[in-house]
Amino acid sequence: MKTLKRSLLHVGLIVGMFTGISACAAEQPTAANDPLAEHKAEMKSGSTDLASQIAAGEKIYQTYCTACHQPNGQGLAGAFPPLAQSDYLLADKNRAISTVIGGLSGEITVNGKTFNAVMPNLSYLKDEEVANVVTYVMNSWGNQGFQVSTAEVMAARSETANVPTGAAVDHPVTTVEEAGYQGAPSGINPEDTAQMIDSDGPAMSKDDFAFATKIYFERCAGCHGVLRKGATGKPLTTDITREKGTDYLKTLITYGSPAGMPNWGTSGDFTADEIDKLARFLQHEPPSPPEWGMKEMLDSWKVHVKPEDRPKTKQHNRDIENFFSVTLRDSGEMALIDGDTKEIVTILKTGYAVHITRPSASGRYAYTIGRDAKIDMIDMFMNPPEIVATIKVGLEARSVETSKYKGYEDKYAIAGAYWPPQFTIMEGDTLEPKRIVSTRGMTVDTQEYHPEPRVAAIVASHLHPEFIVNVKETGKILLVDYSDIDSLSITSIDAARFLHDGGWDSTKRYFLTAANQSDKIAVVDSKERKLTALIDADKIPHPGRGANIIDPEFGPVWITSSLGNNNITFIATDPLNHKEHAWKVVRTLHGQGGGSLFVKSHPKSKNLWVDSPLNPSEAISQSIAVYDINNLDAGFEVLPIAEWADLGEGAKRVVQPEYNKQGDEVWFSVWNGKEQRSAIVIVDDKTRKLKHVIKDKRIITPTGKFNIYNTVEDVY
Repeated sequence: MKTLKRSLLHVGLIVGMFTGISACAAEQPTAANDPLAEHKAEMKSGSTDLASQIAAGEKIYQTYCTACHQPNGQGLAGAFPPLAQSDYLLADKNRAISTVIGGLSGEITVNGKTFNAVMPNLSYLKDEEVANVVTYVMNSWGNQGFQVSTAEVMAARSETANVPTGAAVDHPVTTVEEAGYQGAPSGINPEDTAQMIDSDGPAMSKDDFAFATKIYFERCAGCHGVLRKGATGKPLTTDITREKGTDYLKTLITYGSPAGMPNWGTSGDFTADEIDKLARFLQHEPPSPPEWGMKEMLDSWKVHVKPEDRPKTKQHNRDIENFFSVTLRDSGEMALIDGDTKEIVTILKTGYAVHITRPSASGRYAYTIGRDAKIDMIDMFMNPPEIVATIKVGLEARSVETSKYKGYEDKYAIAGAYWPPQFTIMEGDTLEPKRIVSTRGMTVDTQEYHPEPRVAAIVASHLHPEFIVNVKETGKILLVDYSDIDSLSITSIDAARFLHDGGWDSTKRYFLTAANQSDKIAVVDSKERKLTALIDADKIPHPGRGANIIDPEFGPVWITSSLGNNNITFIATDPLNHKEHAWKVVRTLHGQGGGSLFVKSHPKSKNLWVDSPLNPSEAISQSIAVYDINNLDAGFEVLPIAEWADLGEGAKRVVQPEYNKQGDEVWFSVWNGKEQRSAIVIVDDKTRKLKHVIKDKRIITPTGKFNIYNTVEDVY
């Protein structure tokens, strides 16, 4: 049976199926007293000093294995078996050696748990390196195993058949849809970049370099950055890639990583030749895209309908506040759906892969921003609503917001770009660009210059005429005072690197935002304009806007789920009435699994909803977990949202719960492939029963949904 393609397979499996190594088709040893006696004797008589081998093997392990099996050898539950205190690890020395050299595929059982994945071969390691890394693993984390000699590796190599890189195998790997979500093509045109072929990297022709540049911008730049400095993905700068070498990089690209990198080879997306070109390309300095300044913005800026020519009153009888703006990701469109009638009001061509929609403070206008940095301004007074202005604020972007402070409603819009790393303040009614501010600068931790600190998220303060801007790679939160944009005042708050998204607490005073790869939540007091707390949140928190509820024990809390594990983290947010708990993790629930992107609740609801669209299990990614806020210890109920959609084949990932204006319905996107059917499933919040399914051939790859009222008022 063909399983969903997943990003969990990865070069870290390398040594990592070690546990599986011996597990594969092995029976436990039968020695009555000490089954390791023979191996211990061999270790004592080893021709190489054990301590030296362990020290050398540790370096190899850190280079090739930790991403899957973790520095502590514990592995990743459900994906990569543990190496520490594994019941099968020490069973068969020869099998352990052969697996590193030749790779391993198939189902194995480790410590009573089943794993089914592929470990790529490391045949390119030298015999001495194989001996050292196996010896290190066998004698670390409480393992009291054996020592491996170079001679034993040589003997095993002559008998081992490699599992070929790129071999077709039946294992969980990344779907096209998931790869698209994690790293959709950049808006940057590869032909506009400056080629940087140099003598220190492997030989490449100009055509091969140009081809690899195109692949990188289409598939990799969203996570690893245009300049390859890393963010969601690891850095791929030449000091790292040249040390790894072509063979290692080819294996990594082929099999992916558990951190979310797709397995481009085994999925069939890249051929072996394409992988080879990309592996060599990564060992050259990254090509630099062009800048994007005021001239380029003005050239792209268009006002389709001037403010004076727009209607003075609403031209239809629909309730705009209960409109849902739905991202149709792969078709480059946005659907406006009437939350009362469930009718599609209109579908508009927008920028590529719209990331978010943000309404103006008045609720009249909706602003979308695509990954290609194109903003579309939609007038919802019109019948049907139409795009009245557009602008391109860079080559790649994720965030847009509008001014909300009293007296400044609808006056300004702001957009943050990934490339160039900058934000732009515009007139709210026309999108005319007024100020461009670069975010390049020093990181908060090592105080080193970063050339590509991308703007990840922006929110509008309710207490000051300010935008709050997250700068991802430097870890700085900027308070941008827009009361006088000619003399712009910016306050910089040091938080933690890899800032992502976040939302307000229930009072709309405190902004809580994830620094996801730092496993932190930063809390900003927007009234006092300072950092209040920096809170640990394991692992890779991804709140969206988060969720606010009244915890029956701890009072007001803000909640985030996680990409990296099944943790649902509750942070107390009331320093007045619950001072002893404020800004602490007061509760951690365990959901269906990792791969969660959004949590959601509503002031009128007793439910907390948690999605897991990037989880490896179809049963989890196609369903939703829901908790009773008044009985959190009871655990969650699972609702089969994708099954209710009745779509037929496909990944059918269930993503982003969103309430209607009244707070009595929850809408879910059932996100399928572009050529497959997708749907919006609507659930009655009180009964948790299916209420309606919107199935229309125009609903293509729906992901984010934004209820106009809830987004304007920051209700979540």
